Amino acid sequence: MSYPRVWATFLLAGLAAAQQTPLEIPAFTAYAHPDPDAMRRDDDGSVRRWRGTLSWYGHFAKPGELRVTVRLSDVREAGGFRLACSPTSGGPERTTVTARFAAGARELVFPPLTIAAAGYQRLELGTDDAQRPALVALLLEGEAALGARFCRLERRNAASVHLGWQVERADREDVEWFYCELTPRDDPLWTYYMATGWHRGYFGMQVNGPRERRLIFSVWDAGDEAIDRSKVAEADRVQLVAKGDGVVAEGFGNEGTGGHSHLVHPWRLGETFRFALHARVDGDRTVYSGWFYFAERKEWGLIASFSAPKDGRLPHGLYSFVENFAGQNGDLRRRCEFGNAWIRTSGGAWRALRSARFTHDGHGESERLDRSAGVSGARLYLAQGGFVDDREPGAVTEHGGLLRLEGDAGAPPSDLPQPISRR
Repeated sequence: MSYPRVWATFLLAGLAAAQQTPLEIPAFTAYAHPDPDAMRRDDDGSVRRWRGTLSWYGHFAKPGELRVTVRLSDVREAGGFRLACSPTSGGPERTTVTARFAAGARELVFPPLTIAAAGYQRLELGTDDAQRPALVALLLEGEAALGARFCRLERRNAASVHLGWQVERADREDVEWFYCELTPRDDPLWTYYMATGWHRGYFGMQVNGPRERRLIFSVWDAGDEAIDRSKVAEADRVQLVAKGDGVVAEGFGNEGTGGHSHLVHPWRLGETFRFALHARVDGDRTVYSGWFYFAERKEWGLIASFSAPKDGRLPHGLYSFVENFAGQNGDLRRRCEFGNAWIRTSGGAWRALRSARFTHDGHGESERLDRSAGVSGARLYLAQGGFVDDREPGAVTEHGGLLRLEGDAGAPPSDLPQPISRR
């Protein structure tokens, strides 16, 4: 390359850097720590009431210099912030810079940071001052900002991830029992680990509060009402047939409508839990019953049984999922293993479920890429959140990726409960 061409290349690169449009990250996409509820978004999009520290997460396509400006509002007196940058995968590369602002300031410019390697990074903003002005946005510039990816939507939940169990064609319309075990490996608040889902409902367990966990079994109404169950005709409503001791059964809305049941139950992290769905066709209706195995009592217990109208079919579209149902802590990692999955046909034949397709919701298409699935021993796992790259051997991240379990399928359960009789 000639010297004139070299100088032209440098000049063009400098001009491109000078004209770089800042990458704007809305302040309301942050996560508050240590209390995930310690942040409020105002109607104008600014964050005016926050405590602790705020963190934003992004994937950087390349290393290099990163210049960060914080756009401020309602600055009534002088103060200062510190900004720390660190890889989400851990390591010693954490760096911190500080800057001060004057009363009435609209922007706070930090000294440059250095992104040492491509990958996910956490930008953490904090202060020791009592005065905390409203935050509008972060503006990112510099070489490292080129190609960087941040979620800029108000939704802060991790992407929902699913396993679509593969059933042989001959058995797809003949599933009387659907049995699956799950083992949770993380248990942040607002987590739903769902074991036995089908075309009409879902059955699993949730972390609902610091001291409350639940078993959840729900069946959808007929029709297409998404929000208000009072608008659903009586003929389209799911009817409760039976429920177990201590189970709360009621209607639900806002995600379709239907019959909901839950039991407060102190399930524990790392243990393996057993779920069984039974279905019985009753004319043009189908009665679905959810059973949970209580290991401490060494017996199956009914959660609930619902009669679903305008059905008259056995379960199909079998799936499991992991969901982060409240977004305040969507930056935390969730992982659950699913396995020893079986179906039993109406003729009594058992079939092992040995493969599944990985899918995710639309939020995982372009905004949240921290979602994956894979094989862990004799089980399949689903993982979401944490703003990390899944580097486990054989991990699948593409939508529709197929996972297979190898080796001996073992034996189906021999202790299923007695189905609910006709009433």
